[in-house]
Amino acid sequence: MDFVPIMSTLKRHKTAAALIALEIALSCAIVANAVFVIRERLDRMSQPSGIVVTELIQIELEGIGRAGSEPSTRDEDMAALRAIPGVRSVAATNQVPYGMSSWNTSVNLEPDQMQPILNGASFYGSEDLLETLGLRLVSGRGLEPDEYQQYEALVERGAEGAVPSVVITASMAGRLFPDGDAVGRTVYVWSDQPTRIVGVVEHLQRPGDYFGPSDREYSMLLPVTAPMEYGDRYVLRVDPERREEILAGAVDALLEIEPDRIVSEESTTTIEQLREEFFQQDRAMAWLLVAVCVALLAVTAAGIVGLASFWVQQRSRQIGVRRAVGATRGQILRYFQTENFLLATIGIVLGMALAYAINALLMERYELARLPWQFLPIGAVTVWLLGQLAVLGPALRASAVPPAVATRSV
Repeated sequence: MDFVPIMSTLKRHKTAAALIALEIALSCAIVANAVFVIRERLDRMSQPSGIVVTELIQIELEGIGRAGSEPSTRDEDMAALRAIPGVRSVAATNQVPYGMSSWNTSVNLEPDQMQPILNGASFYGSEDLLETLGLRLVSGRGLEPDEYQQYEALVERGAEGAVPSVVITASMAGRLFPDGDAVGRTVYVWSDQPTRIVGVVEHLQRPGDYFGPSDREYSMLLPVTAPMEYGDRYVLRVDPERREEILAGAVDALLEIEPDRIVSEESTTTIEQLREEFFQQDRAMAWLLVAVCVALLAVTAAGIVGLASFWVQQRSRQIGVRRAVGATRGQILRYFQTENFLLATIGIVLGMALAYAINALLMERYELARLPWQFLPIGAVTVWLLGQLAVLGPALRASAVPPAVATRSV
């Protein structure tokens, strides 16, 4: 075996070997954490929202100067929107997934409970909101027309206001009632009056980005009309290929009813566009980390190539002697690859410890999750393969040195 001469050589070149080992350790630690963060970002972007993203458009009208608006205006708006060719359904709502504003309500299991079980996103709107968003009921039923109440009336009644029913997400149901079906159970979401759970939908992502990953689907639909004092928000379910055309026609139809209204250009768009903007930072972070990983691995590979090339040049006489006494080209090649493998292994062991240290710092400063152990073997294998590929060129050059030439190069 070549281990004894390899270790002897590394001892004679301690500084160079230590620098390469440290470079490999740093690469291994950073790559492991970067890949973990990239995976978290991709997982976050791939989580189901529960809504038919590609079929929805949103129109938001500012509430400035609309204090005297009446529900009849909203009914007229929705009738005009339904009449547009290509519109399948229309609903008024106070918020949508991927929006930046969020309406939230604490949820209790007892009327006098001091600490709420959870905080859920409260979706108010018109009767066809569930259908328009494309939510899938997994148990129970949707909200009935006779259960709906005006938001303004409930606010006036305060603690005496009662919301008779609610539809919640499966995630929220599992958190509230882990021991069984939530349909028919009672919660307290608006006041000290009980609210009965009548249905459970599979998914519904809450708006905004203010809560942790475990709370992302704590959402509920309440039979409460969307408040008008903040303006109107309409969601239209349309033919996907006609979204831009219908969006322009819908805005024109609403302005024809009331020309003085202010249309929020920023929020009047397709839900798919809202989703793109919502995850813009996640995509940017993922690509940035990919670039960092590629650059770091390239620098590490260049360092390995440089060191191996230097050692080949320095050891040309030694290589010639070994060739002269019968060493094959394959043995010379294996020698340099084994040497690099040992250096990489030392660096990887240090890198694994450093990876957990970096992860602990990220957990403390940025609330990142703990690094799963599976990412360490991934980083180790990546660095090992990179090292073997990087050293291959110099090792092949070493194995190709003719014994006679090498012996004369004293």
